[in-house]
Amino acid sequence: MDPAVVGVFVPIVVSIGVFIMVVFLRRYEKEERLKMIEHGMDPHSGVQRRSGGGLKFALVAIGVGIGLLIGNVLDSAGVVDEEVAYFSMSFLFGGIGLLAGYLIEAKRIKEEQERESQK
Repeated sequence: MDPAVVGVFVPIVVSIGVFIMVVFLRRYEKEERLKMIEHGMDPHSGVQRRSGGGLKFALVAIGVGIGLLIGNVLDSAGVVDEEVAYFSMSFLFGGIGLLAGYLIEAKRIKEEQERESQK
């Protein structure tokens, strides 16, 4: 198959696949909630919404940005090959961003539990 054709079809197929996945996930969540209501259960009783998704996304985006910047510096200095510099630094600093988000969230949860136990 021609690489140009594959280059056009891959984003289209991936986009359609993601859309179908989201539709089915929403459908099954709705069916699950309806079954819980039919059986007399509260559909929101076991659901705990955790805030901090935006924080994790921001920290990962900052980490990947810093990783790309440092990868560029390493590539320009000739210390590391181009591909290795960009990929390794992006993953390294993105992972550091996720770790920082986890630590901040864990600290927040611990403080909330301490406040609840003091009441």
